Amino acid sequence: MRRLARAPWELLKHAFGWLVLFELRNKVLLAPAALRLRRLEAAEARRLAAVTAAAPPALVATVIATHRRPGEVRAAVRSALAQTVRDQVVIVVDDGAGLPGLPDDPRLFAVSLSRNTGVAGVVRNVGIRLTRSRYVAFLDDDNLWEPDHLERALAVLDAPGGPDGVYTALRRVLPDGTEHDTLSVPFDRHRAARESFLDTNAFVARRDSALRFSRLRRTPKVLPREDWELIYRYSRGHTLRHVPHATVRYLVNPASFYTTW
Repeated sequence: MRRLARAPWELLKHAFGWLVLFELRNKVLLAPAALRLRRLEAAEARRLAAVTAAAPPALVATVIATHRRPGEVRAAVRSALAQTVRDQVVIVVDDGAGLPGLPDDPRLFAVSLSRNTGVAGVVRNVGIRLTRSRYVAFLDDDNLWEPDHLERALAVLDAPGGPDGVYTALRRVLPDGTEHDTLSVPFDRHRAARESFLDTNAFVARRDSALRFSRLRRTPKVLPREDWELIYRYSRGHTLRHVPHATVRYLVNPASFYTTW
């Protein structure tokens, strides 16, 4: 009897993938809070657009979300500004804790939300809303890019017949600096429904209305993560390609403000 009771769930997981089913559950349970956060996100974007200098148009905008990691976010910003692609703007969005001192660079813009949301998707969406660019890239405040990250991604995106989005390989490191592994998985939507190998630190995509993060409040116990949700949803109507070259130094951080890996 117990085996029969589990059979429908197992069939659903086989048909749709466990990540897809978990996300459907999340949308049912967490939707009310997400609606409030959507209104907050829109209000914050309007407020910040009115009181801060507008970021100029650029080929690519890099969005860095941060919260109480002054040393780490400065390192992340330096790695973004050190890209071989110069036609970019970098926007740092602080989740209500206050901004640390950042490098003086005309391509860098930094804003702070009026209060803490604890929702990485909302923080990143504000950064998307405040920038104008053909492409958008994402970098967390505790990760780093190799200098050729954007160059390698844009070479594929700008090629004739290129895809709408690409993601490179990640070199995952532990807090003590030792290398954990390299995550490099060719894109397969069927596989992505069952395995969590998509991460926005490696993702660069064409800007359109589909390029926005989920506003669900994802505590560390809520799976899947917003990285997976964005890229998986974006792939529904856009072509994606994997660049099998490690351009991201990803910290597997057990003390992450938003989530562990």
